[in-house]
Amino acid sequence: MPPVDPSMRLDKLILARNPDFSRSRIEGLVKSGYVTVNGATAEKAGMKVSEDDEIEVEIPPPVPAIPTPQDIPIDVLYEDGDILVLNKAAGMVVHPAPGHFTGTLVNALLHHCPDLSGIGGVARPGIVHRLDQYTSGAMVVAKSQKAMESLVRAFASHEHVEKTYLAVCRGRPRLESGRIDNMVGRHPVDRKRMAIVERGGKRAVTNWKVLSGVSAVDGLCIVECGIETGRTHQIRVHMASLGCPVVGDVVYGRPSLDRKLEPAPARQMLHAWRLKLWHPTEGRQMEFEAPVPNDMKEYMKWIT
Repeated sequence: MPPVDPSMRLDKLILARNPDFSRSRIEGLVKSGYVTVNGATAEKAGMKVSEDDEIEVEIPPPVPAIPTPQDIPIDVLYEDGDILVLNKAAGMVVHPAPGHFTGTLVNALLHHCPDLSGIGGVARPGIVHRLDQYTSGAMVVAKSQKAMESLVRAFASHEHVEKTYLAVCRGRPRLESGRIDNMVGRHPVDRKRMAIVERGGKRAVTNWKVLSGVSAVDGLCIVECGIETGRTHQIRVHMASLGCPVVGDVVYGRPSLDRKLEPAPARQMLHAWRLKLWHPTEGRQMEFEAPVPNDMKEYMKWIT
């Protein structure tokens, strides 16, 4: 790139070179990890750059405005006129995004529920909350606008919603149970990761307890995690902070050790096990349990 004013902010430099961009667009690219400075992910849009810095901006492909229905099987746990509760398969992306325009849960839902289109928005119809691509388990989808508004309020306030996960973790915490209450936000250096931070994050609360060790595989344990908040990568970050990362987690875990397991995990061993909520229109409490997938059962053979 041409010489840079050493006192110039990164976002102003990018704007000067790309006048068609808006300031918010540039900030979004930085937050999403699409901007690097000297090969490292940019920390923030307002960081200072010098004339010797090498700056690269990757432009992700546009996401189609309207997802298309696709005949993709989904594991339905419960369904009525207002909600659908399903057991999301590991590997399935929840909604279209760069690199995943098709084959998502939204594409499958639009085929399963033709009237879903537009509920809660065109791009993510019916989606109240999300799971990571490689996390399996229970999710609720709104099928009516009234249900959507009610569920969004419930999940945003974290009231009357209980989410319980099972995680296969490496190592064993010093205690048998505990509560983690801190701030989780973007990693200060690697913007594609999350981290426990002092400022700039959001409160994240996880209540955890060890269910048992795995007798057949030394050094692993099963941890039950009840989350009071739903931050990005929350459980994965919190388990890693205990020194017991989720098995198969290539971002926060110990992949070199995980590869030695038999079988070697193909994804993070994290499952949204139970979901308790109040029906958004009928006012009754409901609880759902998503069966533990076979790949996790390989590490949980002690469970009867």
